[in-house]
Amino acid sequence: MAETRQAPGGETLVEIWTDGGCKPNPGPGGWAAILRYGKVERELSGAEAETTNNRMELTAAIAALEALKRPCRVILHTDSEYLRNGMERWITGWVRNNWRNAAREPVKNFELWQRLLAAARPHEIEWRWVRGHAGDPMNERADALATAAREALG
Repeated sequence: MAETRQAPGGETLVEIWTDGGCKPNPGPGGWAAILRYGKVERELSGAEAETTNNRMELTAAIAALEALKRPCRVILHTDSEYLRNGMERWITGWVRNNWRNAAREPVKNFELWQRLLAAARPHEIEWRWVRGHAGDPMNERADALATAAREALG
């Protein structure tokens, strides 16, 4: 287990690794999140019978952030550029434009983006992209949990 890491302000840091996916896409999907607070780890996972990769990526981040009991400093690791770019680059414009994208079309998955925005609001989050299936042990673990959840659907 990792040692407790302190954020610059002295508060304890929570690290989160998320993953989600479908096979085929769209189709049955699974998601997973691993939360690490000091030496304590918690795994979350779930599945849906008919969904998309992007919906599962968003659901993993939502579940992880909603599991936090108080405002935290968070580093959230994701292999989803859709998730990271959505939160770091696109969401401000979407909100300003009443959940319309640059083409003035409704934002896909807007109900999940709204839920993610609400779940993220109390926290200070650094969104870190990691390359999927490239040997990052925690990303691989999250992928395995998400795959197991999807496969458990039958």
